[in-house]
Amino acid sequence: MSDRIYTAALVIIGDEILSGRTQDANLAYLAKWLGVQGIRLKEVRVVSDDMDAIADAVNALRVKHDYLFTTGGIGPTHDDITVDAIAAALGRPVTVHPDARAILADHYGDQLTEARLRMARTPAGASLIENPRTKAPGIRVENIFIMAGVPMITQGMLAALDGQLEGGAPVLSRTVAAWTQESRVADVLKRAEKDNPGVQIGSYPFWREGKTGANFVIRSTDPDQLASVAEKLMAALAQAGITPVDGEL
Repeated sequence: MSDRIYTAALVIIGDEILSGRTQDANLAYLAKWLGVQGIRLKEVRVVSDDMDAIADAVNALRVKHDYLFTTGGIGPTHDDITVDAIAAALGRPVTVHPDARAILADHYGDQLTEARLRMARTPAGASLIENPRTKAPGIRVENIFIMAGVPMITQGMLAALDGQLEGGAPVLSRTVAAWTQESRVADVLKRAEKDNPGVQIGSYPFWREGKTGANFVIRSTDPDQLASVAEKLMAALAQAGITPVDGEL
């Protein structure tokens, strides 16, 4: 663990996402998983199943961040082109990874078709990410992690990476809430953040039971600072005539 801030980006690949036919469920899970690893997700792009679009996004983001994750487009069908696009972006050929081939052969036996064998293709020099769900592995090449689009498979791959990525201090959070309009507390939140460098406070309004409320999520890598700011924020809200709640409403 270090004071350095490690960052990551995500490229979500798939025409089905852009068309609205499928709703992405990987973003929220990945963001939370990265936070536990001490890595902050800073940027997300959604691109179509297009070689140039994928390559452009990969090349733009892999140099800006410590880690780049991609989801989607590594299945057995002809339109699963993520591996080819990333290999082209890196200037590497595509090869059949011998370990991936062995994993698939063991899993499928005599049902290992040419289509399924496509899931053993990787950019040259890549290593594999274990897939405990369906066995077809994910791929790691340079600082890029190539994963499936199916959420349960992605989650299994991330579990296999637990503790393997270098990161900083995990980002912790605590929520203070109140039945109030955001406009009434804007100055209080701004002052709390300004007076506590390294702390971020997000305001998330909601409407329920005919009333307006908001959850104020405090984020910090320092648990003592997190507790201190939460107590100060609750006191400031009370002083402003607003009854705070320690926790989410």
